[in-house]
Amino acid sequence: MRVENSFLGAEGIGETIERRLWTQGITHWERFDHDCEGVGPTRAERIESFIQGGREAIADDDVRYFDEAFPTGSRWRLYETFPDQACFFDIETTGLDKRSSVVTTVSLHQDGQTETLVRGDDLTRDDLLGAFEDAGLLVTFNGARFDIPFLEYNFDIDLDIPHLDLMPTCRKVGLSGGLSAIEHDLGIGRELPDVDGREAVRLWHEHERGADGAIERLIEYNQEDTENMVPVLEQVVDKLDRDVVPAESPLAGN
Repeated sequence: MRVENSFLGAEGIGETIERRLWTQGITHWERFDHDCEGVGPTRAERIESFIQGGREAIADDDVRYFDEAFPTGSRWRLYETFPDQACFFDIETTGLDKRSSVVTTVSLHQDGQTETLVRGDDLTRDDLLGAFEDAGLLVTFNGARFDIPFLEYNFDIDLDIPHLDLMPTCRKVGLSGGLSAIEHDLGIGRELPDVDGREAVRLWHEHERGADGAIERLIEYNQEDTENMVPVLEQVVDKLDRDVVPAESPLAGN
C-alpha cells in the first residue's frame, strides 16, 4: 500500500471510514469525489486538504508530512512509498545503560548499501550526523527505547527523523520476541546464528585486547542485524496490507 491509497491521514478519518471508501472502489486519491457516499461535506473537505498536502509532500520527498498525519501505529504505511529514504540501523553497546555503557558499532543500511561506524575509528558525532543525512525514515528494532536514546545521549545528537520501530509493528501481526526469534518465525536465515548481544560485548572486549578477527565478526553480526530488518519489515507490511484492506475492496487484489 502506498500513501496515495490511504485516507487515514485526514483529520477525523479513521479506519472505519477508510474501509468504507475502499469498499466503494475509492482506493486511490484520484478516485476520491467530494460527493462520495457516506462522507459528509466537512470530512470531504478534510480529505481533500490531506490529499492536496500529500501530493506536494510526495513531490518534495517529504516523509514527515505523512509521519505527522498518520496515527503512530500506522507508520508502516510510509515504507512502500519511501523505500529509498528508509534507513535501517542497529547499534552494539557494552551494556544496557546509556549512562554507563558505550556504543561500539553502528550499522546503517539504506538504498541497498550498508556501512558500519566503529568506536575509536569513525564513530564520531560528525560521522553519525553525516550517516543519517539522507535518511527520511528511520527503521529500528526496539529503537525507540534503546538505539535512539543511546545515540542521542552518548553523542549529543537529536535524531528528529520520522521513525518506524519494528518491535511494536511486528506485534500487530502476532510476532513477538527478539529480532532473531521473529526472523526464525518468518523463515529468514542468519550467517551467524551463534552470535547474540552478549557475544557482541565479548567480541568488543576481545578487540580491545587485540584479538585477531574479533572486530570483523562483531561488524558482521551488527550488519546482519541491520540488513535482516529489511525482509522482516517487507513481510510484516505485506501482512498488514492484507489485514487492513477488506476482501471486497478492489485494493485487496493489488
